[in-house]
Order: sequence, then C-alpha cells, then structure tokens
Amino acid sequence: MELKRITFVKVLAVLITVLFITACGGNQDYSPKPRGFYRIVFPEKAYQPYAEGCPFTFEYPKYAHFEPDRSPKAKPCWVNLQYPQFNATLHLTYEPILSKKEFNELIEDAHKLSFKHTVKATSIDEGVIAYPNRNVYGIYYTIDGNAASSAQFYLTDSTHHYLRGALYFNSEPRLDSIQPVLTFLKKDVDVLIKTLKWK
Repeated sequence: MELKRITFVKVLAVLITVLFITACGGNQDYSPKPRGFYRIVFPEKAYQPYAEGCPFTFEYPKYAHFEPDRSPKAKPCWVNLQYPQFNATLHLTYEPILSKKEFNELIEDAHKLSFKHTVKATSIDEGVIAYPNRNVYGIYYTIDGNAASSAQFYLTDSTHHYLRGALYFNSEPRLDSIQPVLTFLKKDVDVLIKTLKWK
C-alpha cells in the first residue's frame, strides 16, 4: 500500500513538473492571429452591349448577367445585373419622365433613397455626372462605411428618361471584407455610366 502511494506521488510530481515546464515554455509571444479573408480571383475586364428593348443602351461586364426585377411593383425595364461570383446585384430602375413634377419627385426619391443609409454610413459623397454630347446628366452617390448599398446613381436627360442604379451585396455589409470587390465593381458602374446612350 505504501509503495503504491510513493509511486503515485512520484508520478504526480513528474506530471506537475512537465505541465509547469510546458506552460512556461520559454518567452514565446502567443498573440491571436489577425482575421483573414478568402483570396479573391477577379475576372478579366471585358464588356458587351446591353440593348434589350429598353429606351437606353450601355456596356456591362461579360462576367455578369441580367435578370428581370421580380418585385411586385416592378415595371418594364427594371432589371438586376447579377454578379453571382461576388454575391452582388446592381439594381436598375427606369422611369419615363411624363411631367416636370414627376421628374422632380424622381430626383428627390433618389436623394432620399441614398441618404437613408446615413445610419450606417460614415460619409456620403455626391459627384455630378455630365455628358452633354450624349444628353446624360445625373448624380453619383458614394456611400462609405457598413451601409447596405455602397454606390448609387441616377442618370437622366431631364425631359424624357430617368435611370437609377443601386449596388447591393447580398450579405451583411462589412466594408473591410468587401472593399476589394467593391472597388472592382465600381469600375463596372463607371463603364455603364460612361457608355449610356438614350434611344
């Protein structure tokens, strides 16, 4: 009995010593690793014309595709440019301008819809769009921060046509993780705006 007790005490002492040595384990600095993100492979930029029976044309990327807007209030020429590999959608809504009053309401709606993201946005910048040779004018809203939409715009000829766009990611908005994709997609939005023509 006494021998078992002595053996148990020795084994226990050895275990405690080993645990103590491994716990102290030198002066290694164990700090948490920074959070990582998946590597994103971007496709090569290549564009094609959009001319699907709507009163406008523009160029859009070959790695995206269009789907009709299926919301209950959708109208003709309301389409969604889908980026499945980036889980993003550029919503495009077209309205014919029938009166000066309606035109003013559309402009006001675009402003309100962009600034409703103020709660999550760190800043909202407005940039003027003007291509007089194509009769294309508008405002580009850059929304910084963890807002649901990071880029919105409207384009108009002020008399007959109005097109509004809003870029959304179909996931929780976290600017630090979507920033590279957002920068990539904003170039596509720029191409759309620069190539838009009214029919």
